[in-house]
Amino acid sequence: MTTPDPFDDIPGTTLFDAQRSRQGYHLNMFCMSLMKAENRTAFKADEAAYLQKFPMTPEQRDAVLKRDWNTMIRQGGNIYFLAKLFSTDGLSFQHVAALMTGSTQEQYAQMMLEGGRPVDGNRSKSEWKDRG
Repeated sequence: MTTPDPFDDIPGTTLFDAQRSRQGYHLNMFCMSLMKAENRTAFKADEAAYLQKFPMTPEQRDAVLKRDWNTMIRQGGNIYFLAKLFSTDGLSFQHVAALMTGSTQEQYAQMMLEGGRPVDGNRSKSEWKDRG
């Protein structure tokens, strides 16, 4: 049984804590395996078969195969471990961050140059309930 985390109320925030670390251990170890060229080659040759080497949940495997970065984060993936996967795909942090926010890489870069997400509407989910 897990207790609600106060960070759950902040839109777009998934806290990587001890609980999430345990949840994502095998997902993150898969990602770390991609540091070796021979593992990247084996993974790219047959992704589903390669993933069977790691006792991940079906949801984690599915997220990897779909490259659903937000689900991988929610399933315990740490962005610095996931970087091994998106680097294997030839993607940059900026590109993946844009995908995760539903924007293009150009839009994401411009938002960051302008100071990041606006504060209004991004402080808490309960803010939205209070306004509606």
